[in-house]
Amino acid sequence: MGRRDTGVVTPHQQRAVWPALPYVEWKDTLDTLHMFTQVVGKVRLALSPAEPEWGQVPLYPTARGLSTSVMPWNDMSLDLEFDLLAHELVLRNSRGRVTRIPLTGRSVARFYREVMDALDVMGVKVAIWPVPVEIPNPIPFEEDERDTYDPSAVERFFDVLTRVARVIHEHRAEFHGRTSPVNFFWGTFDLANARYSGAPATPPEGADVIIRGSYDVEQIVAGFWPGDERFPESAFFAYAYPKPDGVEHASVEPPSAAWNEETGLFVVRYEDVRAADDPTYAIHTFLDSTYTACATLRGWSPALVQRNFA
Repeated sequence: MGRRDTGVVTPHQQRAVWPALPYVEWKDTLDTLHMFTQVVGKVRLALSPAEPEWGQVPLYPTARGLSTSVMPWNDMSLDLEFDLLAHELVLRNSRGRVTRIPLTGRSVARFYREVMDALDVMGVKVAIWPVPVEIPNPIPFEEDERDTYDPSAVERFFDVLTRVARVIHEHRAEFHGRTSPVNFFWGTFDLANARYSGAPATPPEGADVIIRGSYDVEQIVAGFWPGDERFPESAFFAYAYPKPDGVEHASVEPPSAAWNEETGLFVVRYEDVRAADDPTYAIHTFLDSTYTACATLRGWSPALVQRNFA
């Protein structure tokens, strides 16, 4: 009997109303927040030791927002955390200095300057490439005068992110092989977890440095993103690399989940999950069924997933 088959109704399994997150209504705020996270994410990339599959890149969900986690600098350490409830970036170092930069009333250009200035005052001399990545038509941070940060929209997004992170953490806990943390990738602006079989893989021909560093091992990935111009609504996604032959024909759950040919992913819309009697369970069925479909076709051992814990 698995963890979700005990018959015990936990608080998060009771009927709960999840917030709406319509992409078109907050896309301008999303774009600004995305650029803010790219500035901070590039600092994390510059200061952290390199890890396989870009493990030194992501941010991590916290009780108040998103954090770099601790980073080394000479004989001290520091972290940067987006407090998405107080709407400020908090910079802290191990010598007791704390600096707060408001997120409201800031263009991307001003935010970038204030972050770099604050690090300089802390004695952290770091240079980053000041151009966004993994988006079309990037605007250099210094030239980006967008100031479209709506606190209420960000709080709604963080509410959703917190709920989703809990479910992905539960999904991650069942895997007995190598697995990533629950990562927030500031390049693609998504929350995801990767499971690895231990087998190497060959990156796609002609891949850039980001893809080459990401796809050098066999993996099954699942996560959530709030939408973009290509797919303008929030959704959950899953895929395997290398793509298993015929995976697009696999049967997955919940019923509204399907293979999306344009993105090359299994996708279920957030609105469909939100409308379910038990959104948490609906997400678990998506994560479990897409993993099973991909793992079966790739020949992964069933023993890698164990849902019974002593």
